[in-house]
Amino acid sequence: MTTMPSQSPQTVKLAVIQMHVTDQLDDNVGRAEEHVRDAARQGARVILLPELFENLYFCQVEREDYFALAHPQDGHPFIGRFQNLARELGVVLPLSYFERAGQAHYNSLVCIDADGEVLGNYRKTHIPDGPGYEEKYYFNPGDTGFKVWSTRYGRVGAGICWDQWYPETARVMMLQGADFLLYPTAIGSEPAEVESPNSHHMWQRAMVGHAVSNSSYVGAANRIGTEIVGGLTQTYYGHSFISDYTGELVAEFGDTDEGALIHDLNLAEARKFRAGMGFFRDRRPELYGPLLTVDGVTRRG
Repeated sequence: MTTMPSQSPQTVKLAVIQMHVTDQLDDNVGRAEEHVRDAARQGARVILLPELFENLYFCQVEREDYFALAHPQDGHPFIGRFQNLARELGVVLPLSYFERAGQAHYNSLVCIDADGEVLGNYRKTHIPDGPGYEEKYYFNPGDTGFKVWSTRYGRVGAGICWDQWYPETARVMMLQGADFLLYPTAIGSEPAEVESPNSHHMWQRAMVGHAVSNSSYVGAANRIGTEIVGGLTQTYYGHSFISDYTGELVAEFGDTDEGALIHDLNLAEARKFRAGMGFFRDRRPELYGPLLTVDGVTRRG
């Protein structure tokens, strides 16, 4: 069950971090910490790092060796470090990591509150499978359902990368009471043989659509730089952004910027606007049965 605070904050300063990544965990974690500290110095209270920032995006290829990068949540090599950091700085950190649970492996995210407490764990629901993004080889489909956490600075809803393309993800988190939506991601160029477009515009438009149809702020954090894994090369296109509750891009990085992208979220105004738009008033969930099927045919009995 998603719990909600008795009173939500009126405003919050959000930061999304855009950064390059190497094949050295200590290097990546240290750089991520410095970005978090810099964002906190600028007043950010909720700070989002990119997806799987601990290493190169190994899912370019299928290699058994990369399963060794996964760790259980308990005793994880860097979650505790970011708990201490969140407590020290008084910030909320939704944190992406590669999780091992028994014989299963997940693309996961913990939400660390401003006192350092881990509020819960989300396992990525939608797992892509295609050239350069071979995630089904590594990750079991998430089994947690979508999550919204009541933090010191509002109700945080977070999906992970491929989740960001699905309106169902955003809608469920908003129905669970999210004040704003966050998406850590790792996305960039496609292999030469892939026919789909290589454009950050489509990626942004999908999430801006969630902002509009849910009257919600949306923030996305991407990586940058060129990474070579298993002989394959991908260049990550950055363009991390924050959208307001009308779908306007109020803050955006380019394809090489590194650092903290920061914007003040007026949650009170967003709640007022959301109620006035009537999207949630006019929903007809009793007619949405086909959404619970694969082929659009609602079966009874």
